[in-house]
Amino acid sequence: MNQIDRDRLRGVPLFSDLPDADLDLLGESLVEMTLEDDEVLFREGDEGRIAYVVTEGAVEVLKASDRRDVLIAVTEEGGLVGEMALLQGHPRLATVRARGKTRLLAIDKVDFDRLLDSSAAASRAVFKLLVSRTRELEEQIRQNERMAQLGTLAAGVAHELNNPAAAVKRAAEGLGSAIDADGDAVAGMWRAEVDEERAGQVVAAFHHAKEILERERPPLSALQRSDEETGVEEALASLGVPEAWALAPDAVAAGFRAEDLVELRSDLGEAAERVVRAAIADAAAKRLAAEIAEGAARVSTIALGLKSYAYLDRAPVQDVDVQRGIEDTIAILGHKLRQVTLERDFDEDLPKITALGTELNQVWTNLIDNAVDAVSEVAGGVVTVRTRPGEGTVVIEVEDNGPGIPDEIRPRIFDTFFTTKPPGSGSGLGLHIVRNIVVLEHNGDLTVESEPGRTLFRVELPVEGAG
Repeated sequence: MNQIDRDRLRGVPLFSDLPDADLDLLGESLVEMTLEDDEVLFREGDEGRIAYVVTEGAVEVLKASDRRDVLIAVTEEGGLVGEMALLQGHPRLATVRARGKTRLLAIDKVDFDRLLDSSAAASRAVFKLLVSRTRELEEQIRQNERMAQLGTLAAGVAHELNNPAAAVKRAAEGLGSAIDADGDAVAGMWRAEVDEERAGQVVAAFHHAKEILERERPPLSALQRSDEETGVEEALASLGVPEAWALAPDAVAAGFRAEDLVELRSDLGEAAERVVRAAIADAAAKRLAAEIAEGAARVSTIALGLKSYAYLDRAPVQDVDVQRGIEDTIAILGHKLRQVTLERDFDEDLPKITALGTELNQVWTNLIDNAVDAVSEVAGGVVTVRTRPGEGTVVIEVEDNGPGIPDEIRPRIFDTFFTTKPPGSGSGLGLHIVRNIVVLEHNGDLTVESEPGRTLFRVELPVEGAG
């Protein structure tokens, strides 16, 4: 190897302190390569057996997050890329592509290992680089994870709010027509009965009809509803109601049954038709008003749940009702939980704990969301959340009946950036964040048990935890 090539290598920080003999040995195996602008060097998830030194130009390091590539870092002349996967024997953690025309030196794993074995200076340089790179990458991805989680929560809240808001809109639009119909029906009822004594009978029958509609009745299946509509249609026709088939569905929806109409007719004869129409219109107006109230209450509940979930306007460390936090999380994730059966097994005597409420809600979000994902392809998927007091602690368990975690990857599930999901579907920080919040921030314990058909994450938090 000539002196010029040796000087080029010595200009790279990783190789700067190597003796000439090591540089000569290294130079025998290095391969020079050139990338054009935007050309990809390697992709996230690829096997990593080569590290690269940038000798001219720069490369971009990109991490797939929430179906898009996020720029993590830019490595310029003298920098090293690809070493983390090479040292750990794991797939590539990110995608690297050229920023402009770029020249690199490629070093194979065998030669890289030999370099580290033979040079303490190179080992120190790589170690410092790895620590710095890991910290930067973790912080960047944690921020992206927070933003992605915020986006997921926002989408979930929007989805949850859409249903009651749409119900309120529909009911409000229909309420005006229902009130008009109610007025017309009542007016028609009175126009037909001008005799004072007869009018009194009609009023009594009208109140009787409303009492009938207020009776507790079991819900109807689709088949039962169809049968009831047939019976009510026949009863309405016997009252002389024109186009009884058109009124029958509204009568059944209001709560009338065929025997109710027979009962009314025995009291009023032909006037029963007008009483029934007035009662149906009155019931429809009340039903729409109830839907508006229910929808508004649901919107209010979601808003309060979101405020409670985020612990807005409250101190970071406080007395936390763990079960309330779990319920708030369930409310926020409600749109996703409809895909599975959710079972609660809560201890009513669970004590409050001193903790970071917002941080703990991140724990419940990650664990429940992961459990739902685990059973998404399972017929009869069930997610169970349990709470119980321990000795000076509270214990929270999230269990699912999914396929389980394979033995070979279970020791790594809490590692930074480790994920079994395809690139872009998971950052590999969810369980890592959970472990940090539980173990480091709250002095708690986090364990996992898994076998096919059962996976259980157990969180144990001291009552006097964060402070």
